[in-house]
Amino acid sequence: MTDDSRKFAIDDWLPVTASRNAKWWYSAFHNLTAMVGAGVLSLPYAMSKMGWGPGTVALVLSWIITLFTLWQMVEMHEMVPGERFDRYHELGQYAFGEKLGLYIVVPQQLLVEVGTCIVYMVTGGKSLQKVYGTICPTCKEIKTSYWIMIFASVNFVLCQCPSFNSISFVSLAAAIMSIVYSTIAWAASLKKGVQQNVDYGYKAKSTADGVFNFMSALGDVAFAYAGHNVVLEIQATMPSTEDVPSKKPMWRGVILAYTGVAFCYFPVAFIGYYIYGNSVEDNILITLEHPSWLIAAANIFVIVHIIGGYQVFSMPVFDMMETLLVKQFKLPPCFTLRLVARTIFVAFTMAVAICVPFFGSLLGFLGGFAFAPTSYFLPCIIWLKVYKPKRFSLSWIVNWTCIVIGVLLMTVAPIGALRNIIISIEDYKFFS
Repeated sequence: MTDDSRKFAIDDWLPVTASRNAKWWYSAFHNLTAMVGAGVLSLPYAMSKMGWGPGTVALVLSWIITLFTLWQMVEMHEMVPGERFDRYHELGQYAFGEKLGLYIVVPQQLLVEVGTCIVYMVTGGKSLQKVYGTICPTCKEIKTSYWIMIFASVNFVLCQCPSFNSISFVSLAAAIMSIVYSTIAWAASLKKGVQQNVDYGYKAKSTADGVFNFMSALGDVAFAYAGHNVVLEIQATMPSTEDVPSKKPMWRGVILAYTGVAFCYFPVAFIGYYIYGNSVEDNILITLEHPSWLIAAANIFVIVHIIGGYQVFSMPVFDMMETLLVKQFKLPPCFTLRLVARTIFVAFTMAVAICVPFFGSLLGFLGGFAFAPTSYFLPCIIWLKVYKPKRFSLSWIVNWTCIVIGVLLMTVAPIGALRNIIISIEDYKFFS
């Protein structure tokens, strides 16, 4: 077998490029599953740390900026005739060079995807714990660590799905669940009504606390817009011809997905904060207590969605792992390789989730440190590098505005979140 034929054979086996028969609506529910995840549940909490004015600006501006940068990535997928950039790092390599592109993109993308999988482990475990406590409040309490292990057991099985298209049914169920539980979150809050003595002021023991909490909340918002890290891999599953390039069906799906994002994010954030003020928890479903059956149902929907979200974010990681093992280490592409590699990955994310189950602070840290670059300004830098728009033209100004906002977000958000993680660790006991 020649090198080229072997390359194509391996590409046909790797999870991202194994199948290119996806429909436009696959893009819609894959992107919706990737975007509307654990982050939506923390938005009222983020609002409580920022206040009405700054919080509203941060949410709406983030929606606009990330829709713009997502459009850029969809457009750049096939900007070179006859070539497709099926992975984020391939686009980076085209813009920055073979080695530098890898060094810039891969660490950030891995941090986002692995970090999201860890956060989803925490969210899934805590949601299972909430369902158990809601259905049977008198039953013996089971530690959070064990619930995380139970949640992980499902992912040990589903992670063996070979390709992106093979998880479509899981992703579709997850997308539907995200809309359902988001609706439950704001509708149940609205029915509960504004709480007595609701307070919209900053809840902080000192000015320093208020500042660091504000910074961390910006990271929570950034975490909520995470779909960019898998968008090229999703687009890679779509067929492409000269008459109908993949960007056309992909963009139709993105528009539908972002409409769903707005439907989920804005009501949850604004209504949740309006009803509870600064007393809202970092997961709004934990704040809701009654009716118990509805809260249990909402948490079950969250679990279904998080399972699908875990699969969507882990698939590009599996693609990188298997590419490395097969192309660099010359291991044969087979079921055993997948079984071992993917099982180790799921076990790793489970172990880290057990060690650091600080939902709110993890969102803030990952949102600022990793999500801000890949979602807010890296696509703009690549766009400027490739297309070279005229200085002070509209395209130049818009891209540089996004870059400045994204860099500020990446700088301040992790500082506040890291401080909160350190404070949380002081009081944490493993397997508690």
